[in-house]
Amino acid sequence: MAKTTVRFIVSFTIKDGQFEAFDAVAKAMTALTQMESGTLVYDWYLSPDRTQCRLYESYVDGSAAIAHMTSRVVQELLPKLLGFSAISGFEVYGDPGPVAAPMLVGAGATLYPPWHAIGR
Repeated sequence: MAKTTVRFIVSFTIKDGQFEAFDAVAKAMTALTQMESGTLVYDWYLSPDRTQCRLYESYVDGSAAIAHMTSRVVQELLPKLLGFSAISGFEVYGDPGPVAAPMLVGAGATLYPPWHAIGR
């Protein structure tokens, strides 16, 4: 697989009255993801009214993205997070590779392969 950065943007709608529970799981997800060597960025952004959230993720390549997708963060904690929220959008930028791509599409992602870019 070619070495290309893979980025995710996952949008969440937080259920009414569930922000504190959502926040606790998001913090746990961040702590575990921080230990993944192939993760470059794992940043959460929250709307002022605390009802919408964006998770921006960046991985060194498709193999690192697969490692994250098969980790405890996604397999155990994401289902808990979805008890307090719903995914309202999921976009993947870059080439996740032939193994990760169908996994991501199966999870509802829209894939945007590289087209024109300046990589530095």
